[in-house]
Amino acid sequence: MQYTIKDIAKKANVSIATVSRVINDRGGYSEETKQKILAITHKLGYSQNKSAVSLVSKKSDLLGIIMPQYATTFYGDIISGIEDEAYQRGYNVILTHAGVDGSRMKESITLMKERNVDGFIIFSVDLSADEINLIKHHNIPCVLLSADTVSGDIPFIKVNDEEAIADATSYLVKKGSRKLALIGVNPSDRIAGIARIKGFKEALIHHQIEYSDRDIYFGDYSFDTGKQNMKEIIHAGLAYDGIVCASDETALGVMSACSEAGIKIPNELSIIGYDNSLAARMSTPALTTVSQPFHEMGSDAIGMLLKIVDKDEKVKSKIVKHKIVVRNSVK
Repeated sequence: MQYTIKDIAKKANVSIATVSRVINDRGGYSEETKQKILAITHKLGYSQNKSAVSLVSKKSDLLGIIMPQYATTFYGDIISGIEDEAYQRGYNVILTHAGVDGSRMKESITLMKERNVDGFIIFSVDLSADEINLIKHHNIPCVLLSADTVSGDIPFIKVNDEEAIADATSYLVKKGSRKLALIGVNPSDRIAGIARIKGFKEALIHHQIEYSDRDIYFGDYSFDTGKQNMKEIIHAGLAYDGIVCASDETALGVMSACSEAGIKIPNELSIIGYDNSLAARMSTPALTTVSQPFHEMGSDAIGMLLKIVDKDEKVKSKIVKHKIVVRNSVK
């Protein structure tokens, strides 16, 4: 049998309006009345028809996440931060992949419209002008995470990738490295790739260390990229004493190639990663890396988004601080 709020009101001996206020957490009742009504709804197995409620209120209490389909694993902490904060604030979350490098982004944005989300978060994708226009056309609040736009017309939360990789490079230099390579970076990635290449170059110039474009090895931030790049370096007989990696997974690939070649880390080669993912703590030796506060970033993104959704506030973009987490992969 499908019970209604009329049935609950009758059993609780209160008005239908009171039951509605309790179910929708609108106040105007005693704690005793609230607990009585909640106990009855639980006993009867009552649940709201969310679709019907959203049609009336124009609010679904549903938020979306759009993410690229990368091989890297750091997204877990971000999603955890998003979901924890969203659920605490009474929202459910749906997630969709926009394909490698956001190739299905338009379809994903349209899906958010079709699912009637109150707002959504996009992360690690450099949006095209057409995609930005589509977001504006649908008029759904949106926040970017680990991304931004050239014009700054969508609020974002991210670290300063250029500064972060420069700090990682400087850390290796201060620890004695003099011949360095940057491995696994995507040169067509405006947000992370280009910024990290620039930061690497500027750090070497700052420390008066020779820089060459030949010391940058391209890839997609993956384990396979790191391993292949390092195999090429070993095969070519290049004598680097410090490797800056575009991600932790790239660093693990580098370490795997070194292990197969008998290169001892950190005695013969210092390696630093980027992300501070779970894998960085589990590697042997444990990986020194740049930490991004992923859980905090996910939580903050929800807070920023709901200021727009619930209060129609204009929010400011935010650059969060990175830090170097020292472990055992640097001499």
